Amino acid sequence: MPPPPARRGALRRAVVAPALALCCVTALSGCGKTIQIGDTSQSASATPASSAPAASTSSGAASSSAPAAGNAALQVVDSTAAQAGLNGNGGTVVGVAVQEAPPRWVQLSAVTSDQLPAQHLININQAALYRFDDDSASPSRSACNDACAVKWPPVTVEEGGKVYMAGVNPKEVGAIRREDGQIQITVGGRPIYRYTGDSKPGDLNGQGLGGKWFAVGPKGEKVTGGQ
Repeated sequence: MPPPPARRGALRRAVVAPALALCCVTALSGCGKTIQIGDTSQSASATPASSAPAASTSSGAASSSAPAAGNAALQVVDSTAAQAGLNGNGGTVVGVAVQEAPPRWVQLSAVTSDQLPAQHLININQAALYRFDDDSASPSRSACNDACAVKWPPVTVEEGGKVYMAGVNPKEVGAIRREDGQIQITVGGRPIYRYTGDSKPGDLNGQGLGGKWFAVGPKGEKVTGGQ
C-alpha cells in the first residue's frame, strides 16, 4: 500500500535535504584543488582539495606506490591573493631580473588591453604571460630550457606553494617538474612563461616572436588578436 500524501511529502523532503547538503559540499570543494606535479613528459593530475593526498608522485599519477621525496602537492585557490589576505608579489620578479628562488605563491589573472583586446594572462606584477608552440600540452612538456629559459623564464612556484587566480578556472591549472627540478605552472596543459623584454605592466614585446611565442589565454589557448 502506498504511503499517505503527508508521508510521501516527508519522504521527498528526507531525500532532497541530503541531496542539497551534498551539492553544497561539492560547491565548496570547487573553491580550490590540489594539483600533483608531473615530470617534464607527463601532465599534472588533479584531485579535489578535500580528498587530496599530502604528497604527489613524480609522474603526476594519483598513486601511493612510488612517492617522490619532497614533491609536495600545490594548492590552487579560486580567489585572488588579496582576497586571501596576502600583500606583495610572493617573490615573483620583474623583467630581466633573475628568479633566483621560486615564488612562495603566484597569481594568474585574465585581462584585456588596448594592445590585445582578447583575454590573456598576467601575473601578480601585471607582466604578460606566454606559451611556446614547441611545447606539448598532452602530455604537458616544456621545450624551453637552458638559454631559452633565461630569455623566457618559466612561471615557477615553490613546492607546496599556492596558485591564486582571477578569471581562470582552477580546472585548467596544473604543474610539471622541469629538467632543472623547478616546478612550472601549466594552463590548459601548456607550460607558461614571462618574457625578459617586458619591463613594465602592459608590455607585450614577446607577442609573436619567432612565430612561436604568443600570449596565453585562460584555457591555455594561443591569443593572437581580439575575439
